[in-house]
Amino acid sequence: MIILPVSFSVYNRLSVKSSTQSLPVQRDGEIMRVAVAILTVFASVAVTIDATVYFKEQFQDGDAWKSRWLVSEHKSDYGEWKLTAGKFYGDAEADKGLQTSQDARFYALSSRFEPFSNEGKSLVVQFTVKHEQKIDCGGGYVKIFPADLDQAAMHGDSQYYIMFGPDICGYSTKKVHVIFNYKGKNHLIKKEIKCKDDELTHLYTLILNPDQTYEVKINNEKVESGTLEDDWDILPPKTVKDPEAKKPEDWDDRAKIDDPTDTKPEDWEKPENIPDPDAKIPEDWDVDMDGEWEPPMIPNPEYQGEWKAKQIDNPDYKGAWVHPEIDNPEYTADAAIYKFGNIGVLGLDLWQVKSGTIFDNFLIGDDIKEAEEFGNETWGATKAPEKKMKDDDDDDSPTEEEEGEDPKKDKDEL
Repeated sequence: MIILPVSFSVYNRLSVKSSTQSLPVQRDGEIMRVAVAILTVFASVAVTIDATVYFKEQFQDGDAWKSRWLVSEHKSDYGEWKLTAGKFYGDAEADKGLQTSQDARFYALSSRFEPFSNEGKSLVVQFTVKHEQKIDCGGGYVKIFPADLDQAAMHGDSQYYIMFGPDICGYSTKKVHVIFNYKGKNHLIKKEIKCKDDELTHLYTLILNPDQTYEVKINNEKVESGTLEDDWDILPPKTVKDPEAKKPEDWDDRAKIDDPTDTKPEDWEKPENIPDPDAKIPEDWDVDMDGEWEPPMIPNPEYQGEWKAKQIDNPDYKGAWVHPEIDNPEYTADAAIYKFGNIGVLGLDLWQVKSGTIFDNFLIGDDIKEAEEFGNETWGATKAPEKKMKDDDDDDSPTEEEEGEDPKKDKDEL
């Protein structure tokens, strides 16, 4: 952080009174307001300077991105990437990003930056994703790796710190992954966060705070938040059921019981089915050949079903028995679950059945406000014209019926 040479002596110097003449009260108040304004400005500048952007990528320099991003060599048939704004966009240059270009492929690409730790400060991971190919099954997430990752050997089992972003496969899987690695084990969020599944660009933001809270935003709007302990099974539970406790044998947890004074009516017992009284023996029925004739059975209109006594409140009801809990001896509090000490690589490690996803506007930093503003300046500035271009293209596209028409027939009609 850059410390600006500003102190409260500014106001002291401005408000010193002359030994021969006192300043009017109104003038003294004006000086106070000016001093406060100056301090406010410097304070805001100091806060801005304190914000750190560790990684930012917008692909605005053509093929130069290839010098910053490395394709893994772990497999020889990883899918290829291309720089494009896609079939529709809000700005032909600003919306250029990296697009998956081959169907049914794994993709493994990463970019390195100066290593850092998020200890004592917020961590913000943000990027945009566009599935313009009407994705059926494929990932749209990023992984944050430790700086010691061998990028050339990166693959699906490479240990990472964080995995975040949308994942879609069929109708059943349309969610946002938020996975944290803690002591070598990956922990998935217990909540279900739905992702966007249309063909437009969307902004995804993960905020991780040093007070062990988090927030997930889509298109700069909060969709989920909470604490790391509550929403992940990172630590063992604080309490467990007391293994020594048992439900007392005389514990009555029946809220209702049969009324002991209620008795079954004498005429209750009626058969469920009876012979059809309207049935008649067929004229051609031969007893010697066909045997004794029996009328078909029909439901008994007087059948009342199984008799059950009326229910009354149980006078001995004690409520549901709750198993007592004790402190879990396996639980140890950890105020540093949020901390990752050697962040240094951002990676795209994906499988896609149908290619065409575009990634852009990556940002890793520690300032929530700055990330929000960056999102508004990028995704926010181009979302409306992008949608308009797509809508216009959709209006101009032929319908299925038009595509099936016979061009010779059209020519003959002319």
